[in-house]
Amino acid sequence: MRRSLCFLATLLCVAVFNAAEPFVSFTPDKGLFNVIDNGRPLPVYLDKGVDEAVRIAAKSLCEDFGRVSGTPAAITAEAPARGIIIGTCGTPVIDRLIEKGAIDGSALKDKYEKYLLTTVSDPAPGVDEALVIAGSDRRGTVYGIYELSEQMGVSPWYWWADVPVIRQNNVYIKPGVYTDGEPAVKYRGIFLNDEAPCLTGWVKNHYGTDYGDHRFYADVFELILRLKGNFMWPAMWGWAFYADDPENSATADRMGIVMGTSHHEPMGRNHQEWARNRKNYGAWNYKTNKKTLDRFFSEGVRRIKDTEDIVTIGMRGDGDEAMEEGTNIKLMESIVKNQRRIIARETGRPASETPQIWALYKEVLDYYDAGMRVPDDVIMLLCDDNWGNVRRLPDAKERKHPGGWGMYYHVDYVGAPRNTKWLNVTPVQNMWEQLSLTYDYGVDRLWVLNVGDLKPMEYPITLFLDMAWSPRQYGAGNITDHTRLFCARQFGEDQADEASRILNLYSKYNGRVTPEMLDHKTYNLATGEWKTVADEYARLEAEALRQFLTLRPEYRDAYRQLILFPVQAMSNLYEMYYSQAMNLALYSHGDPRANKYADNVERCFNRDRELCDAYNHEIASGKWNGMMTQKHIGYTSWHDGFPADTMPAVKRVADTSKGGYTFDEDGRGYVVIEAEHFYKACDGDSVQWTVIPDMGRTLSGISAMPYTAPLDGASLSYRMKLPSGTSKAAVTVVVKSTLAFKNRDGHRYEVDFGAGEPIVVNYNHNLNEAKENIYDIFYPTVARRVVEKTVELPVATDKDGYATLTLRPIDEGTVFEKIVVDLGAYTPQYLYGTESSCSRN
Repeated sequence: MRRSLCFLATLLCVAVFNAAEPFVSFTPDKGLFNVIDNGRPLPVYLDKGVDEAVRIAAKSLCEDFGRVSGTPAAITAEAPARGIIIGTCGTPVIDRLIEKGAIDGSALKDKYEKYLLTTVSDPAPGVDEALVIAGSDRRGTVYGIYELSEQMGVSPWYWWADVPVIRQNNVYIKPGVYTDGEPAVKYRGIFLNDEAPCLTGWVKNHYGTDYGDHRFYADVFELILRLKGNFMWPAMWGWAFYADDPENSATADRMGIVMGTSHHEPMGRNHQEWARNRKNYGAWNYKTNKKTLDRFFSEGVRRIKDTEDIVTIGMRGDGDEAMEEGTNIKLMESIVKNQRRIIARETGRPASETPQIWALYKEVLDYYDAGMRVPDDVIMLLCDDNWGNVRRLPDAKERKHPGGWGMYYHVDYVGAPRNTKWLNVTPVQNMWEQLSLTYDYGVDRLWVLNVGDLKPMEYPITLFLDMAWSPRQYGAGNITDHTRLFCARQFGEDQADEASRILNLYSKYNGRVTPEMLDHKTYNLATGEWKTVADEYARLEAEALRQFLTLRPEYRDAYRQLILFPVQAMSNLYEMYYSQAMNLALYSHGDPRANKYADNVERCFNRDRELCDAYNHEIASGKWNGMMTQKHIGYTSWHDGFPADTMPAVKRVADTSKGGYTFDEDGRGYVVIEAEHFYKACDGDSVQWTVIPDMGRTLSGISAMPYTAPLDGASLSYRMKLPSGTSKAAVTVVVKSTLAFKNRDGHRYEVDFGAGEPIVVNYNHNLNEAKENIYDIFYPTVARRVVEKTVELPVATDKDGYATLTLRPIDEGTVFEKIVVDLGAYTPQYLYGTESSCSRN
């Protein structure tokens, strides 16, 4: 019984998750209707009287047919014998099909933003068969059009993320009636915000304007509609949507986008419209400047009165600040009352017939908590904490508010404790959990997402709008199915599993701490936590790069934008700050290894700039130039007011080439030393000690050269602090697997710890192909490239607990690589372990 219920639940999850069942096929089969036949798409007929939004979407569909087949479809003036018919309830052909029962009228009439897609025989005079896309309203039809495009292989992100369209010579429609139903949330959209410097710079480079004009916004509107959104707050830092280009508002209305103004921009006015004229307007103060503000508000409503725009009411201070100290409810109530009068006067309709929101953002929520209320028809817009946690949800009584409730949510933010503008830092599961919570509490009238520059927030935008359409289709057990579906649509089914795994993990990792808040103190260095997280990113970067190299070339631009760049950028940032943490810790002990990490900080800092430059200039042949210019290294307060990215401070140990290293056992029970980190090096009469960088398994090798000169007087000494009472130690000396090229009896060195006679070690006498050596000793040793020899030595320590180990080469060609002094606690390791802490005199 339990197994049966589980199976049923799984089927239900699949059915709900795939709300729009697949209706497109690329292989012929009986009963299928071909909309592309051998590279030729069917013509498109628009039912008489369809809205301009439908016409614009239909034109995009014709272009999508061209992207799929190589030949765009044509829009015909008369219904063809075989083609695609697009209409809306109330247009002639659709109404006739409903009347004769070819389309279920009850499935469309009085529905909101719903479409039906089906094949119909004899749909109109002279038409034998057609694919019919019918909407309950103009946006319903638009969504049906774009659903066909997406199922044919045109991603909503085909332009905004350069997702390729796979060519198909034949596209078929399966028999049946297909729909996505109605949206769960009435108004669903995005807020372009914090648009400088990235979005503004990119728009200047791409469109040639200092502001977003109607061309730019038309591209954004198309994306929103393809993602089944319908609402937008325009960018407002330095732009003025309504004033910069009068065609902006008209374009939104023609395309079917409901516009609004942000939480602190009342009455259809952009903040820049006031800021640019502050000298003429005076103070943004309703107490002292009511007449001017009422006129300003009136002009805004007059401008949008014939659109679907939603009016923001109430008032905050000048520039997204609190209006004044405390909660002056009487003043706020008078503001709202006067605004409602203005709305009624300018529209010629009761104020209740114009949709409005009151945004309970930050201190405005205090007004609500203090008892202030607005009229019943107003949407109450709640907010998250700017970091993805909803601040407040309506209780059972509040949910009865007739105007309904909305949610303003963030994946981008400018404010304390730090801005988060550079990359997507929202874990998939966090957004799902909080939006599910939001919907469960009856917040279903309006959802708007602050997306900053739009890029690189492609995935959270998609997830947000998909949840706004159907929030209950996702659960804790299948939320990553959404990530996989997204990746399948962008990179192909064969790459979806790995791409979605990486996308989910990088979202999780980035959610731990934003790049702006990350620094060398974030993780614990001493416990190994810092290295663990840095290694996680490095591994993920390697996996992303590995997948990138397996992709067909046409997918690589999209993959770099959606996955590879954010993974590489954060991996590099983690390596940089980990290296800074190591640098400062080692420097504090006088450890010369600090310099290696200082070099790596500089390398990573430069690579950060190289990665961003590559995003701007290489991806899609430089299409996104300017989009990756956000400062993110060098924050000292909450905002990015510093002049440019600043390399983290590092410190260097001076003159590391002359030895002077002193090591400390540190309670580990052993000491590990790189051979080049000597306390003293005696060159001898005819030779000098030479460091060979990167030789061996770890840092380097060191040898007395030239190899043809006598070695008299050459030695290396290593000084270390050992526990009190140490009298003996097992010393392992690691040398290169040099063969006995001169002394056939083997090459030797001496080793001693200052107590007793030195011990002579012959390290290669059996490295030969003699029968008894070849397989057991020779091959295994030379293949591993080193020889390890361990000797027990008596130890002499001074009164301070310091001991000195000395190595003296006897035969030429001896290359020392590493030394391990074991006091009884060392566990053998292939790389011999991390070098012990040290200082320099």
